[in-house]
Amino acid sequence: MEYKDLVEEAFKAREFAYTPYSNFNVGAALLTADDHVIHGCNIESASQTPSCCAERTAFFKGVSSGHKDFKAIAIVAAPKGTEDANFDYCAPCGVCRQIMAEFCELDTFDVVLAKSVEEFRVYKLTELLPLAFTGKDI
Repeated sequence: MEYKDLVEEAFKAREFAYTPYSNFNVGAALLTADDHVIHGCNIESASQTPSCCAERTAFFKGVSSGHKDFKAIAIVAAPKGTEDANFDYCAPCGVCRQIMAEFCELDTFDVVLAKSVEEFRVYKLTELLPLAFTGKDI
């Protein structure tokens, strides 16, 4: 799958975001090693702590469906009501980066940050999470 197509899937996922408090919608499309796409969106709670980012939603859906080998994730974000605007790149939070490190190879897993289907940047996970703490450290 081309990353342009994966970004399109992330935009589709963003449509399901539940963000009544922040009004900041995030969509993620996680690509498995066998080319399945798993959608994730952010889901908020009034008490904030149990809220879940789009990236973790996608990983948790993937793992709970039997997938544990992933190639890439595309992430898109925009404040509610500005979805058609060319919003800035949105990098994953530290907790999401740590979940990615749990299930992905740091040097080969691609994190695709997109403003649009045509405008995106690709990073290796190790670039976003240098000196990662993984199971190898335990």
